[in-house]
Amino acid sequence: MPETAKTARSATAPQPDPGRWKALVFIALAQLMVVLDATIVNIALPSAQQDLGISDGNRQWVITAYALAFGGLLLFGGRIADLWGRKRTFVVGLIGFAVASALGGAATGEAMMLGARALQGAFGALLAPAALSLLAVTFTEAKERAKAFGIYGAIAGGGGAVGLILGGFLTEYLNWRWTFYVNIPFAIVAAVGAYLVIREPADARSRSALDVPGVILSTLGLVALVYGFTRAESEGWSDTVTVAMFVSSVVLLGAFVLVEGRVKAPLLPLRVLTERNRGGVYLSLGLAVIAMFGLFLFLTYYLQVVKGYSPVLTGFAFLPMIAGMIIGSTQIGTRLMTRVPPRLLMGPGFLTAAAGMLLLTQLEVGTSYAALILPAQLLLGLGMGTAFMPAMSLATHGVDPKDAGVASAMVNTSQQVGGAIGTALLNTIAASATTAYFTDHVVGATTPAAQRLLQLQSMVEGYTAAIWWAVGILVVSATIAVTLITTGKPDTGAAAASGSGAGAEGDEVKVPVIAH
Repeated sequence: MPETAKTARSATAPQPDPGRWKALVFIALAQLMVVLDATIVNIALPSAQQDLGISDGNRQWVITAYALAFGGLLLFGGRIADLWGRKRTFVVGLIGFAVASALGGAATGEAMMLGARALQGAFGALLAPAALSLLAVTFTEAKERAKAFGIYGAIAGGGGAVGLILGGFLTEYLNWRWTFYVNIPFAIVAAVGAYLVIREPADARSRSALDVPGVILSTLGLVALVYGFTRAESEGWSDTVTVAMFVSSVVLLGAFVLVEGRVKAPLLPLRVLTERNRGGVYLSLGLAVIAMFGLFLFLTYYLQVVKGYSPVLTGFAFLPMIAGMIIGSTQIGTRLMTRVPPRLLMGPGFLTAAAGMLLLTQLEVGTSYAALILPAQLLLGLGMGTAFMPAMSLATHGVDPKDAGVASAMVNTSQQVGGAIGTALLNTIAASATTAYFTDHVVGATTPAAQRLLQLQSMVEGYTAAIWWAVGILVVSATIAVTLITTGKPDTGAAAASGSGAGAEGDEVKVPVIAH
C-alpha cells in the first residue's frame, strides 16, 4: 500500500518547470538592477545636484525618496504579487522601473528628479518581492534550490558594490544621467525574458481580498520608521520631527499588528513572522545589513577622501569583496546547504564577516590597501556570501505558496530598515568620535599641513569607532542565527510541490521539505 501510494503521489506531483534556469537569469538580472540602484546614484549625486540646482538641504531627498517609497511599499508589493500573480507583478514592476529611470535621466529640475526616484522606489517594491517569491516557487528540489539561491544571494549581497563601480564609470566617463538610463536595457531584457520564459506554478495565487487597513497602517508605519532614521542622520536623534516619526511608527506598526491578528485575510499573516526560523532570518539579516552599510559608507569615504582615489578606482577597490561574495554564496553556501543545517552556515558566515570588519578597525591614514583592506574585504565577502544564501532560501521556506510574496517582502523590508538604521546610527557614532578626537588634538596642530593631517586622522578615528560597532552587530547577528534558527538540513530526497496550494486530500503543500 505505501509503495502504491508513493507511485501515485510521484505520478501526480508537478514536474519542475523545464525553463526554470532560464527564468533564473531574468530574475537575477532584475534583482541586480534593484540592488545596484541603491548605490549607483550615490556616486552621481554631486554632479546631478550641481546640474539641477538642488540645494544642500534637499540633496539627501534624492536618496531618501527612493528609500521611503521602496521601504514603505514592500509589504503591499509582496501581497500584490500573491494576489495578482508574481509573473505579472514582476513584469509590471520592471516596466515601471524602466519608465521611472527614464524620467530620472531626463530630469530638468529638482521636483522631476525627486518624483522619478520615488517612482523607482515604488516599482522596486513591486519588483523585489515578486522576484524572490518567483524563485521560491520555481525551485523546489533542495539541491537545485541551493544553486539558485546561491546565485541570488551573491547578487543581493554584492550588487551594491557593482553599483559603486558602474556609477563611478558612468559618472566619470559619460554623464550622471547614465546612472539612470543604464537601468532601461536591464529592465527591458528582464521583462521580455520573464514574459516569454517564466511559468508561474498553477494555483499559487492567493484568492483572498486585499487588506486595505493593513496596507495603510504598514505603509505609513514603515515610511515613518525609515524617515525617522534618515532624519536622525542629518538633524540629530533629539530633533522634534525625528522623535515624532519614531513615536508615530511605533503607534502605526502596533496598530498594524493588532489589525493583522483580527482580519480574515491579513496583508501580513502573523504566522509568517512568528515562525521561529523565519523570525531568526529576518532579525539576523536586518542586523547584518546595518554592518554592511557601515562598510560601504565609511570605506567609500576613506578611499576617496583620505586616500584620494577616483570614483572608478574606488569602485574597483571593492572587487575583492564581490569576489568573496560570489565564492561564499555559489561555492561554499551552495555545496554545504544540502549537507548542514542553515544555522551552521549563517553563524560562522557572520563571524567570518565580523573578523573582516575587525581588521578594518586598524585603519590609519597611511594604511596599505593590499596589506589590510584587501584581506578584510575578502573575509567580509566570504562571510556574507556564505550567510546570505541560506538566509534568502530559509526566509521563504515552509510558507504556504499563497504567502510567498509577502514572506519575500519581509526579507527586503528587514534589509531596507537595516540599511536606514545602519546609515543613521553608524554615521552618528562616527561624527561624534571625529569631533571628540579633533577637539582633543587641535591645540597641537599649528600649521596648515598639521591641521589637514589632523582632519584626516579625526575622520579615520570616526570610521574605526563606527566599525567597532559594526563588528559587535555582526557577532549579535551570528548569535541570533545560531540560537533562533533550529531547522535541520534540507531533505534532498523530497521535491516539494510548492506551486500548488493544496496537496492530496486538501493538505497544504509546504516549500521545501525540511528534515528535523
